[in-house]
Amino acid sequence: MGFSSSPSGTESSAAVESSPRCGRRGVPACTGLGSHCRELAVTLSIADLEEDDAASRDHLATWLLGHTERLTFGALYVRGRRVLVDALIHVACRYLEATGDGRRSRSRSANGETRAGQRPEQAEPKGARCRAHGFVGSWPPGSQPAIPASPQHADGTVTVVYRGRLRRAALEVRAPPERSLPVVEQDNPCRGAPCRTADHRRGAACCRDLTLEVLAPAHDPASDHLEALLLARRSPYLCKTARVSHAIIECEVISACGYLAGDGISCVLHGRLRPDGKHAKPFVCSDWPNLGPDDVGHPGCRLIGRGGRMRHGG
Repeated sequence: MGFSSSPSGTESSAAVESSPRCGRRGVPACTGLGSHCRELAVTLSIADLEEDDAASRDHLATWLLGHTERLTFGALYVRGRRVLVDALIHVACRYLEATGDGRRSRSRSANGETRAGQRPEQAEPKGARCRAHGFVGSWPPGSQPAIPASPQHADGTVTVVYRGRLRRAALEVRAPPERSLPVVEQDNPCRGAPCRTADHRRGAACCRDLTLEVLAPAHDPASDHLEALLLARRSPYLCKTARVSHAIIECEVISACGYLAGDGISCVLHGRLRPDGKHAKPFVCSDWPNLGPDDVGHPGCRLIGRGGRMRHGG
């Protein structure tokens, strides 16, 4: 089915200098400064081999791996019935505090407040302090690229997941049906909408944040510490962390999609076809989500009314 077998290593490793247990409420039981202060290594669940067919798995993987603003992904693989990917979440711990001046750098600041593709020069701190434990030392290392990896390429090709593997291709534009009547092309209903993500950035809010399914089996002692590390990330860039099943912890991350066009609203996959002739745009981008009673969608969304009800079939 295309996905590789599971790589060696732990299933959900945070790779930190810390105890596997939680400390006092809301504070991870870390034992020192380290890369975990600026980013977290996690394993993300993408799809289920028994519940999702091959096309759905490709769509789900394309959708997830497109959100590269604050996420760096490894290779896709299968363990048991799950399609998984190891990833780094580039959101710093809220207890990390910079000390001292440093050299000019294009590194992201600790609070992550930059837009996708933009890394303004700033002084990288010489030192760091943990406000929770009092640890002091050098500024922790981070691996976030200066410019996020993009699935769009200069020659017009794009990278999508096709038959379980990343594939770079020139996607054809969908042709209009034969003998179709001429119609006035409708503009993107989201263009100019005042929708916004939790960091107050306006426009294409649905394409700028997402919910991650972090693999963290409840029977694994390390999962408690991973959950504490997730809970300690800087909000709103990572928030709404909660265990939803024995195996999964969910969290919401602000990480813009790399398939957004230059206008920051349009999708480069819209109206294009995969090599097998099927729609390139993932179905999760078009299917309306089932909003719960406490979820009213993004503020300013044009497609929902009060109480999270759809105004029309977006």
